[in-house]
Amino acid sequence: MVIMKQETTDFARETKVAEVSPILDTIQVDGDQVSFRGKSGKQIYQIYYKVTTEQEQQYFMTISQPVVLSVSGQLEQASQKRNFNGFDYQTYLKTQNIYRVLTIDHIISIKPRQSWHLTILRRKAILFCEQNFPRPMSSYMTGLLFGHLGKDFDEMGSIYTSLGIMHLFALSGMQVSFFVDFLRKGLFRLGFRRDIVNLFQIPFSVFYAGMTGFSISVIRSLIQKVLANFGIKHLDNFSLTLFLLFLFMPKFLLTTGGTLSLLFAFVISMFGERFEKLPKYSKLLAESLTLSLSVLPLLMLYFHNFQPFSIFFTFVFSFLFDVLFLPGLSLIFLLAMATGIMLTQINIIFQWLEGLIKLVDSWYHYPLILGKPTTFVFLAMLVVIGFLIDQWRNQKVRYSLLLILLSLFFVTKNPPIPSITMVDIGQGDSIFLQDQFNRRNVLIDTGGRVQFGARKKWQERTSSAMADKTLIPYLKSLGVSEIDTLVVTHTDEDHMGDLLAVVNQIKVKNILTSEGSLNHTKFIKLIKKTGANIMVAYAGQRLKIFDRYLEVLYPLTTGDGKNNDSIVLYGELYGKNFLFTGDLEEPGERALLAHYPSLTVDVLKVGHHGSKTSSSEPFIKAINPSIALISCGLDNRYGHPNTETLTTFRTYGIQTFRTDESGAIKFEKNSKSWHISTVK
Repeated sequence: MVIMKQETTDFARETKVAEVSPILDTIQVDGDQVSFRGKSGKQIYQIYYKVTTEQEQQYFMTISQPVVLSVSGQLEQASQKRNFNGFDYQTYLKTQNIYRVLTIDHIISIKPRQSWHLTILRRKAILFCEQNFPRPMSSYMTGLLFGHLGKDFDEMGSIYTSLGIMHLFALSGMQVSFFVDFLRKGLFRLGFRRDIVNLFQIPFSVFYAGMTGFSISVIRSLIQKVLANFGIKHLDNFSLTLFLLFLFMPKFLLTTGGTLSLLFAFVISMFGERFEKLPKYSKLLAESLTLSLSVLPLLMLYFHNFQPFSIFFTFVFSFLFDVLFLPGLSLIFLLAMATGIMLTQINIIFQWLEGLIKLVDSWYHYPLILGKPTTFVFLAMLVVIGFLIDQWRNQKVRYSLLLILLSLFFVTKNPPIPSITMVDIGQGDSIFLQDQFNRRNVLIDTGGRVQFGARKKWQERTSSAMADKTLIPYLKSLGVSEIDTLVVTHTDEDHMGDLLAVVNQIKVKNILTSEGSLNHTKFIKLIKKTGANIMVAYAGQRLKIFDRYLEVLYPLTTGDGKNNDSIVLYGELYGKNFLFTGDLEEPGERALLAHYPSLTVDVLKVGHHGSKTSSSEPFIKAINPSIALISCGLDNRYGHPNTETLTTFRTYGIQTFRTDESGAIKFEKNSKSWHISTVK
């Protein structure tokens, strides 16, 4: 423990980086954004660089020889978790022994250096596939053979994820068994003795692990294979594997892949003997069912959902990958390397496969969203599932355990505590209200990324919604599989730009928008794509939530769908008066006060991210809130919230919470009142 603490202190020490050597097989190019991991001295950094020319972009896309970059840039810590149940990038990097992020401003010089490492060979193999084989064939080749899925695979990756079979590309037992068994059979045919083959398998395992980027699941599987060949089986094999992993990769259990891989290995070691006497495909099906049930708590903990059809899809695609694609692509790759013959005609099979997968996804797109279990519930699930598998043949015990397990699932999917959360989605707005046991919910805005200026084609980055990393994971962690009403306050991108991204993963029943917003043709086309029921807001309209309702106070007339046409919602919820104002500015505030002169507010969602054009002093003085909530991005270019606005809040003694400083802000209803908590 002391050693680990000292290691963290050493690596976390602020230093200036002048030279860095890229780890070649980590280079990713996305438009004008280059990211990679690099070494400077004994330390490893996560590095980002914005290229300035297309030639520079092409250099990083094709580089395959070791170099030293002389650079100037900014060294900082990675971002921490900003949402409840959210991803903590800083913690993730620490599991990889990375303690600082380097953003390169300028590359002063590039010098070649003499070095050899398996990562260089892996990089060359990946580039060979990408440069000589068409897409999508090249993506499947690099994914299945070398564990590399480039940016071009993003769309299919999301579909594979929704179908619950993305793990087939996380190199593990399937690929290891294929390559190791192929090696052993080849050596036996050449006449080598078994003891020689067993010894030769050790350096081959190191080589193959390097060619797959030293994936933890591959290393785990390779160790188990080597030990099995020396007669160490079942739980003895698992225990020794665990010891060796802790010895050489002490942080492996802190990673999602390491935890899932280890649980897979434990279940097979513990219960694998029961499947030995089954026919081949019955055995595969029994193992799939057992493993799917066993890893369900972990899937809920990390991803919060489960695709029931994944058991069938895994069974089918495991067969295709194991019997057809893995050996076929291996032979095609080796043939191309040896003779230069590229069997690119095979690409039509992968095009057909992707077409079929997209069709299946259109039928079974939405997985079961189960929520994120608490620590106690998670541990209880693991214990119950272990006893359930062990006692499956005892009918009375089986049904009792199933009932307990279902109860644990229910509590996780249906949180018993009502909550209101201002989600930290960066520069934008998104607020989620969830009733007790998930009886009903309301989402106010989705957030979205505002685009600045036109980009050249080579500069365009893969489109990704902010909500994919912020709002959507949070909703899933609460067990939300359907949104009852999604309120689009107005048509600004930072309030509704991620609408389709949300609908793509979570069903939406109704969308409430202003009449003025429907004057925008682009917005009409957008909301039609959602398939939701479209409702036009009017003053006095009520949305049932909690013990009462949210009432639409504004707009009072047909507007233009912009800031001063924002839908304003008001509700007396469990004894507190909440006012949600969208981007309402001073003219809208005056109109609101003129129509509702006696409006009183306890909690104000501040208009327009704390801009000086909103939260005018007469408005704040009239409604007299005790708490102000500001949603704004960290170090945003607009300077939100404005100093004048903050001064007004201080003048009237208003307690202020800001997402840029506190991360997400949550109100939870306890037995007496609302309890406020923040992520930071």
